[in-house]
Parts: sequence; C-alpha cells; structure tokens
Amino acid sequence: VQLQACGGGLVQAGGSLRLSCAASRRTGSNNAMGWFRQAPGKEREFVAAISWNGGRTVYADSVKGRFTISRDNAKNTVNLQLSSLKPEDTALYYCAVSYRSYAGADSTQYGYWGQGTQVTVSS
Repeated sequence: VQLQACGGGLVQAGGSLRLSCAASRRTGSNNAMGWFRQAPGKEREFVAAISWNGGRTVYADSVKGRFTISRDNAKNTVNLQLSSLKPEDTALYYCAVSYRSYAGADSTQYGYWGQGTQVTVSS
C-alpha cells in the first residue's frame, strides 16, 4: 500500500485546512487509519485515528474538538479536517494504515506510512 497525503499549506491562526490521504489500492475493509504529525525538533505524535468502518474515532487531547477525521472506503481515502488552527499545530502531517481494525495512538499498530504534507500556521 502506498499512501499520498495532500492538502497542507500555510494558514493564519484560527483558519482551517483539509488534509486528504489516498491509498494506492483498496486498504481493505478491516484496516484502521490514522494521522500523526511531527514538528521540527520534536518526536512524532498521534493526532487522530478512525476504525475500519468509521464507527470509532480517537483524538489526541490537543486537537479534540478542533480536528475531525473521516474516511471513504469506496475511494480509499482518509481525511482530516483541521479547524481553529494554532501555531503549535505547525508540523509535517502523516497518514498511516494500521494492521488492525481498531487502532489508536500507538504508532507500532500502523504498518504503512505516507510521506507527509506540511501544515504551517502563522500567528
């Protein structure tokens, strides 16, 4: 599975962006998907995850209420709507596909990773 993320860019604080990630082939109806991010000089951190059927979502506390993850299995895509953006949201955002039907913040649960899309939030 190859993943291609897009939708990043430069936005002012308080603004919004929508990230999308397309899989090269059908990820399968049994795979959870997630988003992680890494800021310069910091470790990669979990952002959000969605179960195989979209029925369960998990968010990092830092983005809860501001970001929304969704998926479209017919199109092999996972999306992340970013709202009320803050400068501390600036990072390279990665999408990932899990080995499991349900996954969360543990990056070892994910076997496939995209190359990332840059989000920069100016103050």
